[in-house]
Amino acid sequence: MSSGGSGRQSLTEINVTPLVDVMLVLLIIFMVTAPLIQQGVEVNLPDARAKAVEAQEQKLVLSIKSDKSLWLGTTEDAAHVPYDELEDKLRANSRAQKEHELYLMADKTLPYGFVVDVMATVQRAGIVNVGMITNPAPERVKPEREARRR
Repeated sequence: MSSGGSGRQSLTEINVTPLVDVMLVLLIIFMVTAPLIQQGVEVNLPDARAKAVEAQEQKLVLSIKSDKSLWLGTTEDAAHVPYDELEDKLRANSRAQKEHELYLMADKTLPYGFVVDVMATVQRAGIVNVGMITNPAPERVKPEREARRR
């Protein structure tokens, strides 16, 4: 005895081909645009040979452009801060006061004394941990004579 019906079972399968096509297109878009995304304010950074720090979250960044303008915020939402208001803005920033940490991104053409003055202002505001953001330095080729000595 049959359970009724025409004896045919309906076949219900999901076609994943369009889903895979869309995901591949999105992957290609992200791969192309990811290198184009810049962090924060455009600053001509100096080169340095140092171990890279892994960032698990958005950090508080103070950017100093070549015209000595200051920008405070995370990499996505930096706001212009006048130099004479910097200490007050840092004291009022709950994240800076909670973490006592700030990353400094200064243009390499700035006078050393100006960067030191900004760092002193940051310290007066209660920030004790200051990290410097730089570009990775290219590997230098050792001269042949020095290589033979070792």
